[in-house]
Amino acid sequence: KVIDLLAPYARGGKIGLFGGAGVGKTVLIQELINNVAKAHGGYSVFAGVGERTREGNDLYHEMIESGVNKDPHENNGSTEGSKAALVYGQMNEPPGARARVALTGLTIAEHFRDQGQDVLFFVDNIFRFTQAGSEVSALLGRIPSAVGYQPTLATDMGAMQERITTTTKGSITSVQAIYVPADDLTDPAPATSFAHLDATTVLNRAISEKGIYPAVDPLDST
Repeated sequence: KVIDLLAPYARGGKIGLFGGAGVGKTVLIQELINNVAKAHGGYSVFAGVGERTREGNDLYHEMIESGVNKDPHENNGSTEGSKAALVYGQMNEPPGARARVALTGLTIAEHFRDQGQDVLFFVDNIFRFTQAGSEVSALLGRIPSAVGYQPTLATDMGAMQERITTTTKGSITSVQAIYVPADDLTDPAPATSFAHLDATTVLNRAISEKGIYPAVDPLDST
């Protein structure tokens, strides 16, 4: 309700969920996937980038239990009729895999869009995408830039964000969880993503500590 009323999302837009560790970004994304699949019957693509493997496993099983996805074990190995595509490159993967998995998920979303669908594209977490790019950059021997991030931070982010576009056939609406290191919104990683977003939903630790979920700060969000 707080999102519908105070921080609405435009179709075909890019939305950032900003928050530190444990304020509810992943849970909010799971709720959005569940609600969209049940209420609208639309397709969703979830790209798990550098997050916990346990969360990815839980999400997979929750999708099946809620009826969003079909269980291949019960359908002779088929997932026909599923509403969400899940792509993972979690934190146990090498940096190259983590840096590319968001683009893999985006390619799937583009495929659905070009078939005339309105697609929801979820990324959890954009910060890990940047972090993986930083690790790859170090392996390539590049000189680090501000706060130790890669010198190509802006172009790496742009290469992904600029592909999230709406065409005459269909739309991609993107919801991206963005981890804020030490709750500092001026850190180069979250700050670089601000320029690409149409809407921001900021989750506040002070609100979550009061037990109010989702911990959306309506004054900081747009």
